[in-house]
Amino acid sequence: MEIKVIVGDITKIKTGAIIVNFFEGMERPDGDLATIDKALDGAIFQLISQGEIKGKLSEVTIIHSLGKLPAARVVIAGLGKQQELSQDRVRGVVAETCRILRQKGVDSIATIAQGAGIAGISLEDAAQAVTEGALLGVYSFRRHITKEAEYGEIKQLTIVDAAKANLPILEQGYHKGRILAEATNLARDMVNEPANYMTPNQMAETAKRLAETYGLGLSVFEREQMQELGMGALLGVTQGSRQPPKFIVLHYRGGDSTEIDVALVGKGITFDSGGISIKPSEGMAEMKGDMAGGAAVMAAMSAIAQLKPKINVVAIIPATENLPSDNALKPGDILTAMSGKTIEIISTDAEGRLILADALGYAKKLGAGFMVDVATLTGACRVALGDVCSGAFSNNQELMDKVIAAGAKAGELVWQMPMYEQYKEQNKSDVADIKNIGGKYGGAITAAQFLAEFVGDTPWVHLDIAGTSLSEKERTYLVKGATGVPVRTLVNLALSLAK
Repeated sequence: MEIKVIVGDITKIKTGAIIVNFFEGMERPDGDLATIDKALDGAIFQLISQGEIKGKLSEVTIIHSLGKLPAARVVIAGLGKQQELSQDRVRGVVAETCRILRQKGVDSIATIAQGAGIAGISLEDAAQAVTEGALLGVYSFRRHITKEAEYGEIKQLTIVDAAKANLPILEQGYHKGRILAEATNLARDMVNEPANYMTPNQMAETAKRLAETYGLGLSVFEREQMQELGMGALLGVTQGSRQPPKFIVLHYRGGDSTEIDVALVGKGITFDSGGISIKPSEGMAEMKGDMAGGAAVMAAMSAIAQLKPKINVVAIIPATENLPSDNALKPGDILTAMSGKTIEIISTDAEGRLILADALGYAKKLGAGFMVDVATLTGACRVALGDVCSGAFSNNQELMDKVIAAGAKAGELVWQMPMYEQYKEQNKSDVADIKNIGGKYGGAITAAQFLAEFVGDTPWVHLDIAGTSLSEKERTYLVKGATGVPVRTLVNLALSLAK
């Protein structure tokens, strides 16, 4: 979709549809909507009077102009109550409106910067929200479908403003919105790929392509280098697979010093069968998405490189499959992590925390000032929080608050979970320093406590996205399948830390 920003009068734009807004509680059209209503001989006011247009959130009314305006259709999109409007609501309304218009065969749209000047939404934020909503809302993954799509694509979206002075502000918002949305859609593409296409090697190839495109530093460690570094926890997980593991490290250098300000660590299990502790067959196909954390941090780096904050960021993605074989890791085995800690294996299906143990250990070795890891880590977190928000665990409240704020700005909700010392008891082993699963209860917390063992005093946040990495249906700007959570949160965090 081509998106552009122009100066003009939206009532005079020749296009497939123009989108204007109406708020709940308004009794008559005003501004551009009043001008359009006059051209349509009062049709909009009549529909308001009859109660068909109420302005409720995501309510969409389409009126054919029948030649009375240059645009073929007028779309009145409800934004709900003015005082409850947010940037995220604008994203959602734009996404749903664009999907409806695509189904109607509309291939060109013009819109105002929806929500600008209302409830503290700046013109730049409005342009960003419109851009993100459009690009995220009409995303589809059709790489392996040979049948022609039922609907065509929206080829062009134009954001229109009457004031020439506003053009640079709108362009800045559009620019940021496009970068964030395209990065999110990259993560979606990676997670939606089947595991026979998105292998550890393919993750490394994707990282190579991003490094070349955006000027990132790249290192990809092979098995031998992992052995030299003592990454026994990661190597233990790789034992059952014929696919060679990859330890991917991407560097963005935007700061003045050589120190790494923040490390983003992403779980890259490209398929998780559970290993010897094999999962039930029902729903196992979803386990192609067990590398969603790795995809998210990789995609976030592509956006960070384009937005160029003055900060040094490293992304670390341990990538492997978790499969059963005659050589696979077994319950009862003991592994030694890069840090020197020994780990008793209770369940081979608790493999994500094992590969993250060495990835976090490597981030610590690099001297990262802050660490954030992202992982589809536990079904327990999905049970606790559903698919609405990601669980967050931390050893540093200041960093935790920044992550929550970054998520709120992105519309990617984050809920802080407890990290009380008492939960550590469940991870104690009789034969090693720690065991890799803490029992039936509090599973998301004991998993986070396991990771904390490899972080030390470094300020750290763990995001468990087991519930939020996939969506079972269309919802605002989410579509069925991979969501791309929390790409935009990570980028917002990097931008806030740079400030």
